[in-house]
Amino acid sequence: MWSLVFQSFLSIALELSLLFIGISFLINLLQGLIPYDKMERLMEKSHPLVSAVVALAFAFITPFCSCSTIPVVVNLLNKKVRFGIVMIFLFSSPVLDPTIITLMTAVLGYKVAIAYTVITSVLSVVIGFALEKFGFENQIKKVVVSGYQKPGKKFDIKAAFAETFQLMKTVYPYLLIGAGIGAFIHGAVPTDWITTYMGGDKWWLVPVAAIIGIPLYIRLSTMIPISQIMIAKGMALGPVMALMISSAGASLPELTLLNSIFKKKLVFAFIGSVFTMSTISGFLFYMI
Repeated sequence: MWSLVFQSFLSIALELSLLFIGISFLINLLQGLIPYDKMERLMEKSHPLVSAVVALAFAFITPFCSCSTIPVVVNLLNKKVRFGIVMIFLFSSPVLDPTIITLMTAVLGYKVAIAYTVITSVLSVVIGFALEKFGFENQIKKVVVSGYQKPGKKFDIKAAFAETFQLMKTVYPYLLIGAGIGAFIHGAVPTDWITTYMGGDKWWLVPVAAIIGIPLYIRLSTMIPISQIMIAKGMALGPVMALMISSAGASLPELTLLNSIFKKKLVFAFIGSVFTMSTISGFLFYMI
């Protein structure tokens, strides 16, 4: 059994490592071409729908986890960017990432990756504008957070290597943890157990998975190899995606940070929104 676990770990880790390093370097190399200042102005002054699209694009090109998104959110709020647009960025940034989408395409297939991108984007926009419509803008505390820096010159290979190395130090261990857990599930957990207790069309697995994921601090890079094995073992795609989205969209460390800039009512609304987003996404994946 342990031999199979080790072989699975090496296979999963090698495949994802090559993808992770290559895509991360390319994204960091292209950062200097992205007009961040112009995008911030568009989010601030454009038509709401245009601003929403720009916020999604901004989220896509800023490969942050849920916690490191917070300084950018505060920066946008300090610049008086529309509240709903900032919320769209807050919800979409942790779950939309070119590296993660590439890994998802390689591991789960392009149809799942496309559906995931569309569903999370649409729900981020709907929830962001809904929070604005319900008047949650007055639930923001006055706070200034420093540490948000924009990329430097174009095609800085040295800086791209440095950023990739830094990302490797902070993110790569989570990817290896995910590969290890996935390998263990593949080699040690009986297929019949997952099929019996976590497989099939049990609708309640989706909200349960969404609830379980919220307090966890699990990066998508960790969840992708785990999800591949769990799906192969017989777990339905719906609860797997609900767990992925809720664990990426919220975590206890992030909620602690949000509590410093949001009042309690908005923090609870954020938790409810992440649960709603992941649950609806899970049910939609049941239909795919």
